[in-house]
Order: sequence, then structure tokens, then C-alpha cells
Amino acid sequence: MFTVCALYHFSRFENHEALRPPLLELCLKEGITGTLLLAPEGINGTIAGTRKGIDAVIAHIQSLPGCANFEWKLSTAADKPFPRMKVKIKKEIVTLGQPNVDPTAHVGNYVTPQDWNELIQSPDVVTIDTRNDYEVAIGTFQGAVDPETASFREFPAWWEENKDRFHNKRVAMFCTGGIRCEKSTNFLMSQGVEDVYHLKGGILKYLEEVPQEDSTWDGECFVFDGRVSVGPELKEGPHVLCHACRRPILPEDLSRPEYEAGVSCHHCVDASSERDKTRFRERQKQMLLARERGEQHIIGLD
Repeated sequence: MFTVCALYHFSRFENHEALRPPLLELCLKEGITGTLLLAPEGINGTIAGTRKGIDAVIAHIQSLPGCANFEWKLSTAADKPFPRMKVKIKKEIVTLGQPNVDPTAHVGNYVTPQDWNELIQSPDVVTIDTRNDYEVAIGTFQGAVDPETASFREFPAWWEENKDRFHNKRVAMFCTGGIRCEKSTNFLMSQGVEDVYHLKGGILKYLEEVPQEDSTWDGECFVFDGRVSVGPELKEGPHVLCHACRRPILPEDLSRPEYEAGVSCHHCVDASSERDKTRFRERQKQMLLARERGEQHIIGLD
């Protein structure tokens, strides 16, 4: 079994680029795979490896400026979730595109998984899913509003167009691990929304801690690693990934006429040109040849 660690922390790094070499070196030394993002506003990512290796990386991150009390979430995977290790330099660790948003200044009220159901079932509360449309499609909380955004960057425009719908409402927001809500709640507060709440630890913490018989979650939760989706108690879900569009699909979708391994699925068959499909077929061919030689052809999951 592999230990999977999802983490993020907002902290002002004066020289975030200088943090990359020692962090990457440690991950490679410990056999860790996955992706970590470094930006002036902090660190974000998901990694996997042995528990000993994960603990070493956690200790290193705790030593970074302002990260002594950062939080992380652990789960397990039967198969290797990532093909390689990457530490990337970014402008933002989660892209909202709003330069004045600062989660280190103030965010919404944290709500524990144990108190979440009571909050979102209150008649004066609107619950908003801040994730992308393809994530929401396979699972969300009962009664949650789906903004139908293709990326987090679209959220501010969606809010501006829809904010009148939620006049005199308390706003509860949630996302996979909590990071998007750090920014979205700060953004709403800057727009004059006073009563803003978000699920502490995100969906993953809720699925881990709330018994299934008490859960208000329907479906599976999309995760950005080889597991594709998880359910109650963070058990691996049934979904697989279309390597053409990176959307989650079910095993029965593999028998649909639109599906061609590595080339298309029913979500994306009309979204790519024949030229693209030819390129995808060549990529798929090279991957199969590499597998026959006992090699790993990296196509990426992030």
C-alpha cells in the first residue's frame, strides 16, 4: 500500500523559488512521487510513497517559513498513484486570478465535518460547490449549488452574475481538500458577504470522519491522482480516467462507442479534431510499446 498525502498551506514566502531544489532532492531521495506547487503565497500538492518517506517530507515542509502548523490529510492507495515527482514554481498555488485575495488575512468560518450537516440543512443557508464541473458531476452534497465552472478562475465572474440569488443568505462553501475555499471565502468577504462558512478539511475530511449512514454526500469525490475517485472512509471509487480529456468515467463507459483508449470518451469525442486524435493514437501506441518493454511511459495525471 502507498501512503497518499494531500497538503496545502498559505504562507508568504519571500523567495519561493529557492525552496524548490532541497524539497525536490528530498522527495527523490525518499522515493516520493506526485506534484508540489510553490508560489509566493504558499505550498500545495499531493504526494505518495512510503509512510517513512511521507513523514520526512512533512517534517521538511514544517521547517519552511510560516509552515510549522500546516495541516495535511493521509489516505492509502493500492497502486502507485503518480508516475514521477515534480515540484513546480507557480504564481498561485490555486489559481483564482484575483490579486487582492489574501487568505492569510482572513477567511470564512471553519465548520467541522461533524457540524457540517446541521449548517447546510439550515433554511437560511445556501451551499456552494466551488469545484470544477467535471468534479461535481460524479458527486456533491445534497442540495448544493453547482456553478458549472470549467475552472476555479471562472468563480468570481459566476458570483457577480448570481450573487442576487443569495441575498440575505448565509453562504457555506466546500471543495476537495479545503484550499479553494480559503480563497473563495476571502473573495466573498471582500465582496461584502458577512456570513461565510467553509468545510474544514474539505470533502476528504468529511468522508473520512462522518459515518456513511449520517452522510449528506451523494456519489464519489474526484481526486487528482491514480485513484481517480474516493468514497466513504476514503475507499477507492469505481472511476477510471479518460487520458484524452482527464475526466472521470465509469468502467461501463469503456464499452460505449465513443470510447477509444487514450483517444476519446463520451465527454470529449466531439471536442478534438481528427488531427488531435491521430496524435493521441500515436501516444497510446508508444505507451503500450513501453509497457511491453517493461518501461513506464509517463503520460501524467495532473
